[in-house]
Amino acid sequence: MTTIKVALAGAGAFGIKHLDAIKLIEGVEVVSLISRDLDKTKETAAKYGIGHVTTDLADSLALKEVDAVILCTPTQMHAEQSIACMKAGKHVQVEIPLADSLAGAEAVAALAKQSGLVAMCGHTRRFNPSHQYVHNKINAGEFNIQQMDVQTYFFRRTNMNALGQARSWTDHLLWHHAAHTVDLFAYQTGGEIVKANAVQGPIHPVLGIAMDMSIQLKSSTGALCTLSLSFNNDGPLGTFFRYIGDSATYIARYDDLAQSTSAGNEEKIDVSKVAVSMNGIELQDREFFAAIAEGREPNSSVAKALPCYRVLHQLEQQLS
Repeated sequence: MTTIKVALAGAGAFGIKHLDAIKLIEGVEVVSLISRDLDKTKETAAKYGIGHVTTDLADSLALKEVDAVILCTPTQMHAEQSIACMKAGKHVQVEIPLADSLAGAEAVAALAKQSGLVAMCGHTRRFNPSHQYVHNKINAGEFNIQQMDVQTYFFRRTNMNALGQARSWTDHLLWHHAAHTVDLFAYQTGGEIVKANAVQGPIHPVLGIAMDMSIQLKSSTGALCTLSLSFNNDGPLGTFFRYIGDSATYIARYDDLAQSTSAGNEEKIDVSKVAVSMNGIELQDREFFAAIAEGREPNSSVAKALPCYRVLHQLEQQLS
């Protein structure tokens, strides 16, 4: 088996999650690490046994041994860097969101189609075992979604990442956090989003973004989705999904899943056997590398994710 050699750009909170995941996957080696702080990047590279360190993605793209790149960089760089990777002949997985504009997303998708390279976006919810369990029920004809009620809540009144470290860029409720649910809703219903509405709260005077947002979606299947997002929430933090269907109601919290009973209780469902891991990032990375090895389109390919960004663009027009 030929080892797939990878460059990883962005050694922040999510970059570390990918490095930890890749350690568990056979036939894959991270050979180059790119991040803006050279000293911290060298420290991380030493911890993970990565030989090449740089602050410039172009340096890694110039390495002939690099087969693929994982981008965990600021949102505003995603489209441009994805295109640079493919132009250099490298397969690419870009963390969500694919881009911060429809034009950027479409440019990446066009080059991916032209190049024939594996180009994938990190829509992790497709891979979390809790959501895979529900997807399997849908595919088996045992469950159909009538409504999804989703809450995405964080406390982000200062520009910090998941590790409590200062960010060099600003996160976004619509183009980042809503993208998870917009894509998942279409994926789980198997339909096209035919109606989409959004309203947002006041713009933060320093961060320049809306801190609260409400989104409504309707699928061509008739299913509805109500999504509430906030950067003002004290806790609990994260995203919580309620799947209301024709035969059951499921509640998903990242990798945990429960079935709601008529008595108002929650009965936990064991999802440990749904996939080879309980780690959504690891499962996402496994899909990326398997698609490269097998020469096929991955789940959450750029092409499959593109409809999500068309909906985000439509919603942005309403908010402007």
